[in-house]
Amino acid sequence: MISVDSIQIGAPYVSVPKHKGFVLRFLIWIVEKVMHKELLPARVLLWYPKTLIASGVLESLVAHNEKSLGRRMLKLVRVQASFAVSCPFCIDMNSFKHEHFGITEEEIHALQGQIPLEKVKTFSQRERLALEYARSASDSPLRFSSDLIARLKENFTDREMVILASTIAQVNYWGRLIQALGIPPAGFSNECPYLNLENYYTLVKK
Repeated sequence: MISVDSIQIGAPYVSVPKHKGFVLRFLIWIVEKVMHKELLPARVLLWYPKTLIASGVLESLVAHNEKSLGRRMLKLVRVQASFAVSCPFCIDMNSFKHEHFGITEEEIHALQGQIPLEKVKTFSQRERLALEYARSASDSPLRFSSDLIARLKENFTDREMVILASTIAQVNYWGRLIQALGIPPAGFSNECPYLNLENYYTLVKK
């Protein structure tokens, strides 16, 4: 739990409805059993089932294993977007089992901005470019240099750019929605202290 002045961050800003959407609650229960974690974002969204359903469809259709991009690159992009949008829940979930994708501690530090991307030799040219794209697409306001777009078009097909952009946008959607509701991390990556989740929060001192 993070303390910012007298505000304790550890509980969502809104409660979980107790008597809404029996069928949806049952489906959430099944998914939680499979994932072995309470999915607080889904529970809170029961207040407005249309958003819950639409968000679930979005999550189910996002690319996780595209042959031409690879699982590792898409995982890297999701983790980078999570850090870029500064979402503890997203960092926690998207970084889970990162080592299974060959993502090292040094690479995590680069995604956090502690090490320049170009200094990490294990990133391929395409991975480094995709991560730069993820940072630009997660910035506010959005800015894309002509040089970046030119390099993207040289290294990725139009289809690959759509997949990358939609993957980054999906993380941004969840990151902003989850933080707007004050939902804390679910504890997927508790075994990874170097993620520094306590450094990522949206309430600021006045």
